[in-house]
Amino acid sequence: MRARIQDDVLYIHADDVPPYKKGGSVVRNSYFWAMQSIAARAKRDREWEYESEVWFALRRMLESFMMSGYLGLTETQLEFDPDDQIPAVLKPVSTWL
Repeated sequence: MRARIQDDVLYIHADDVPPYKKGGSVVRNSYFWAMQSIAARAKRDREWEYESEVWFALRRMLESFMMSGYLGLTETQLEFDPDDQIPAVLKPVSTWL
C-alpha cells in the first residue's frame, strides 16, 4: 500500500486502502473494518489517515494479517517513496517503492 507521512500522520493512498465488499471474503472485510477502526479518517475514495499514536497498533494489525497468508504482501505492506524516512515502529511492515 502506497504510504506517506506528513506532520506525524500516515496517509495510505486512496487506491490502496482495503475495500469492503458486501458478500466478500470474511478475511478481507475483517481487514477493512480493522483498518478503518483505528484510522483518524477513512473516507471513501480518499486517503486514509493514521495518527502516530496508533502506528504501533497498525503495525501489529498489518503483521497479523500478513502472517495469516490470506492477503497478499501488497495489501499488507506499506510502500514509501525512496526519499522518505520510515519510522522505526513501522519498519517491520514497510518497504520503499
